[in-house]
Amino acid sequence: MAKGRSSAYVCDSCGHDEPKWLGRCPSCGEWNSFKEIHLGSTGTARRSVHPIKRAAATLLSDIDPTPPERYPTGNEELDRVLGGGLSPGTSVLLGGEPGIGKSTLMLQVAATLPGRGLYVSGEESPGQIKNRADRLKLPQDSLEIICETDLEILLDILGENKPAYLVVDSIQTLISGEAGSVPGTPNQLKIAGHRLTTWAKTTGIPLFLIAHVTKEGTIAGPKVIEHLVDTVLYFDQSSSDLRILRASKNRMGSVDELGLFRMGASGLSPIPDPAGMFLEHRKSSNPPAGSAVAAVYEGSRILMVEIQALTVQAKGGMGRVYSDRIDNARVSRIAAVLERHAGLKLSDQDIYVNVAGGLRISDTGAELALALALFSARSEQALPPDLAAVGEISLAGEVRPVPHLRRRIKTASDTGLKRYFAAAGSDEGGAFSGKGKVVHNIRDALAAVLS
Repeated sequence: MAKGRSSAYVCDSCGHDEPKWLGRCPSCGEWNSFKEIHLGSTGTARRSVHPIKRAAATLLSDIDPTPPERYPTGNEELDRVLGGGLSPGTSVLLGGEPGIGKSTLMLQVAATLPGRGLYVSGEESPGQIKNRADRLKLPQDSLEIICETDLEILLDILGENKPAYLVVDSIQTLISGEAGSVPGTPNQLKIAGHRLTTWAKTTGIPLFLIAHVTKEGTIAGPKVIEHLVDTVLYFDQSSSDLRILRASKNRMGSVDELGLFRMGASGLSPIPDPAGMFLEHRKSSNPPAGSAVAAVYEGSRILMVEIQALTVQAKGGMGRVYSDRIDNARVSRIAAVLERHAGLKLSDQDIYVNVAGGLRISDTGAELALALALFSARSEQALPPDLAAVGEISLAGEVRPVPHLRRRIKTASDTGLKRYFAAAGSDEGGAFSGKGKVVHNIRDALAAVLS
């Protein structure tokens, strides 16, 4: 914003500002989105209280390449998703649906981290936080609670008394005088995110930011918040008590890891060995038609999941695909391969696909199991109850090998699945033993099922 102005008009959708009101935002194209805000001298005053240090340029060859030392959070599943623990000055943004357990997880972590931490609440009273900590039987001697939504006051408090770590619940409740008096606007979120992440990097203190999500499931506010932080985590609910923590961005580690928790009376409990947890309710003796088991690779773990398929005659003669947990385009592609190379007519069928337990699958190794589930549903022929399938399917109908085949087969065997179909790679041919079956194309797989 230009200097010397007492007010400005800011777009609620994208944060673009103009000196006068406009009917349509020239940046994002939204109509009637400009709101007037009054500019004060707050920013100038704060800059005098918190002077900005001039950065010095450093040769790339002179920089120490040693990665910062990590320390555990006390929660194994969270450490797994973070990439091994917390690093000094790292900033973590955690989003999820209301009531899913974001505040519970952060309170559990904050109560067990070393040192005296600060928990900033803009949504709950100190009494509510105290009651939750008592219910969860958490240690309370090293965690300070403050209910504050004014960003400038909070920065003053942080400057006077540096905590060992900071939790802000939530960033949408913070208000800066430079961006008006309404919380949650794009400018409010930009200013709060920038100042807090800068503070974390300058002081080397870990920062946790809890965020609201939109009805589409994305973090509410401008995308720039996700660019500012080091790690972006999403908390999803799979079943009634199962919670899945995954990273969509992680500068400190991989984004492929999953953290699995159960929500109970004592809070969120990590699930250290979840290989067969998604098969707990499967009818092992007599599974229905349309059910197939896949060994999927998520992060550094193998999970056994049940893929369920249902086909019904399309009313309009043109079939459609309904799939939440596996991408619709992938289901359509596998159905087309089955129709072209196996003679299984699916174009006139409505196809419904689900993954038991609610896990979202992107691993290509689940494609053979998906094809078998579609075949089973269309032919109304149940698959063997102890069969697992691993393989990627090409457009030519070939079943191609996937990484970590030995580990997938071993995990399947450990969970009671003694038969398996897969395409063995040149380096993993010895992984097949017992009731293992090498399949080269989709016809081989279906012939093996029928035999």
